[in-house]
Amino acid sequence: MTVDLTGVPEHVRALVASADALPLRHRMGDATDTARRSAVLILFGETAHGHDVLLIEKSARLRTHAGQPAFPGGGAEPGEDYPVGTALREAHEEAGVDPASVRVLGTLPELFLGPSDNRVVPVVGWWDDPRETVTGDPFEVAQVARVPLAELVDPARRFRVRHPMGYVGPAFEVAGMVVWGFTAGVLDAVLTAAGLARPWDERDVRDLAGEQERVRGTAAVVEEPADRAAPTVAQEPPSPGPPRTVLGR
Repeated sequence: MTVDLTGVPEHVRALVASADALPLRHRMGDATDTARRSAVLILFGETAHGHDVLLIEKSARLRTHAGQPAFPGGGAEPGEDYPVGTALREAHEEAGVDPASVRVLGTLPELFLGPSDNRVVPVVGWWDDPRETVTGDPFEVAQVARVPLAELVDPARRFRVRHPMGYVGPAFEVAGMVVWGFTAGVLDAVLTAAGLARPWDERDVRDLAGEQERVRGTAAVVEEPADRAAPTVAQEPPSPGPPRTVLGR
């Protein structure tokens, strides 16, 4: 498929060009026969303040993944143009993104999330005609944020978090949120593939609940079984040296 890259910035072009070699897939297992097909939209855009990417924060009232930052996305519906149609529909429902305003540039390799039994395909898009975002169903979405890439690559906003179940992986503090788990893992890989990543202290390991309480005033780590199985992407331990643990500040 020929993709029109006119006006698309170099970092997004680099990501699309290296999509098949995304430095993340090797951390995932093989999908089960029961895995649900899902898709997320990684939507890049530009404002007067620079380049950004769209994230949402799940509502604290959800039964699973409550309060978690994420890309717009969800499960495929019967007869839908999967994965592109799924990603665009979910972005419209969750963040008010007009599908006609998005130029789809490609997809990243499918990622299997064992804990939630989901096969997720990230769809990469460029926002040709960005409009004001709106929060969809408040029962599902707490906020929508266009997060500047300059903040995501800022070493002062990067660290690793430890979940109560033992998971340790990359995290970002942006837009009043602690972005962790699957979303942070994908962002980490995307920034690397796009040539934007800057060195940061991977030994800085913090308690997830403590960081959420520090940033948001409340912890969003729910000890429900479904939330314990929240989709996550573990990061290989850095070397050299052991992790430097920083408790909630």
